[in-house]
Amino acid sequence: MAVQSKLSVLMGEHRYNIQAVIDKTGLDRTTVANLYHDRVKRIDFKTLDKLCELFDCETSDILKYIKAD
Repeated sequence: MAVQSKLSVLMGEHRYNIQAVIDKTGLDRTTVANLYHDRVKRIDFKTLDKLCELFDCETSDILKYIKAD
């Protein structure tokens, strides 16, 4: 089982770069970069809240659960 970040897809759809997301949300560069590159081990609810607000989306639009075979 794994959880995958889809932040890079959302950013591409909205034509946002990492700096734009940082500026619009106030999140830390490391947090945004790790989510963008799908290197995150855990995520804070506050972070999810800010991203959902920015992209006007649900958490399932940011994170994807992948079942192990």
